Amino acid sequence: MGIAVNAIYIPHHLLSGGIIGFAVILYYLFGWSIGLISIILNIPLFILAYYYMDRSYPLTALFGMLAYSFSLDFFSFLIPYNPIQDTLFACIIGGTLSGMGASFIYRVGSSTGGTDIIGAIANKYYSIPITTPGFIINIGLMVFAASLFGLEPALYTLLASFVAFKVANTFTNGFDYKKNILIVSCHSVQISEEIIKIVGRGVTFLHGEGAFTHQPREVLMVVAKLTQLAQIKNIVSEIDPHAFMIIHDVTDVMGKGFSNIPTEKNKIHKK
Repeated sequence: MGIAVNAIYIPHHLLSGGIIGFAVILYYLFGWSIGLISIILNIPLFILAYYYMDRSYPLTALFGMLAYSFSLDFFSFLIPYNPIQDTLFACIIGGTLSGMGASFIYRVGSSTGGTDIIGAIANKYYSIPITTPGFIINIGLMVFAASLFGLEPALYTLLASFVAFKVANTFTNGFDYKKNILIVSCHSVQISEEIIKIVGRGVTFLHGEGAFTHQPREVLMVVAKLTQLAQIKNIVSEIDPHAFMIIHDVTDVMGKGFSNIPTEKNKIHKK
């Protein structure tokens, strides 16, 4: 994230998001240290984190914020190089780097401070994606930036922020996509046995009832890898060509046969 700001954003006169965006504005106007201003502006937000979050969260967030602030000043030597000349391409690459860095922080339950703290509170209390509040705040920041530096840099920054938002969500949710398959059939037992024997995936029976006929039905639920989907389709079509199937993507499947279930979770409580 520090590299994205110094090597890409600043040479193209773009902003970063949230608190760092305000720090970058002050850098453009007065030449002040971005990292130092970031620390100062984060103080009231860490007070908020102290009152609304578990005591361990401010400590991990403090480490992330200090590391990010340090990197902002440490990588400032990259500013004169401007490795990417095209501004549009710079928005894409800068947003991708920034989003990836943010997602790595989110996945371990920490943050870099700033609007991440607001996002973490909104996520825990209202199930709002952690990056959404920051994106909304960034829109207001862009309006302010447009009044200072013109519309075009603000629009480019908004594009970079959107790319960072999408990349952060994608990396936070994970790339390990699986398929969740629901199967409604009169031959559910036979289908489940074949899936277990041939594909090697577990099958769960969900007890349902037809709304029109009021007849009980067994609904099969299977979570499988993408490479196993064709096998399951073939099994179902051979046993019951009239079976009803629903297939959709799922991410971060945890449990036996997939990834391990986390044993430690960050908890948030309101005092």
